[in-house]
Amino acid sequence: MLQDFKNFALRGNVVDLAVGVIIGAAFGKIIDSMVGDVIMPVIGAVTGGLDFSNYFIPLSKAAHTDMTYEEAKKVGAVVGYGQFITVAVNFIIIAFVLFLVIQAFERMKKKPAEAPAAAEPTKTEVLLTEIRDALRGQPQ
Repeated sequence: MLQDFKNFALRGNVVDLAVGVIIGAAFGKIIDSMVGDVIMPVIGAVTGGLDFSNYFIPLSKAAHTDMTYEEAKKVGAVVGYGQFITVAVNFIIIAFVLFLVIQAFERMKKKPAEAPAAAEPTKTEVLLTEIRDALRGQPQ
């Protein structure tokens, strides 16, 4: 059983999957930072300084809109639609980048078109080639 597990764990697909998951987690952190630290502040500046992360609808009487989203979550139920907007932008960026990466891989995988096979030489071409070869064989 231990040998079977070792064979399973060391197969190429499992190792590739593990590498993909680790790289994906790191890539996700990069995208989170890009959205949270670069894109959303720009969107906030364009929309008049709006901070999407603090947009929520309080569902309990203890939570109110004067609080930050984190404070409101601690005191009662809230619908954090600002966080949803941020995560949706995250997803769109990740999906677009993955689309570009997959397109690049597909372009690299495509084989170049094969050149058409050379046509058989005509009788005249064969005869001229034989004459040329015969003339080359004679001393000058």
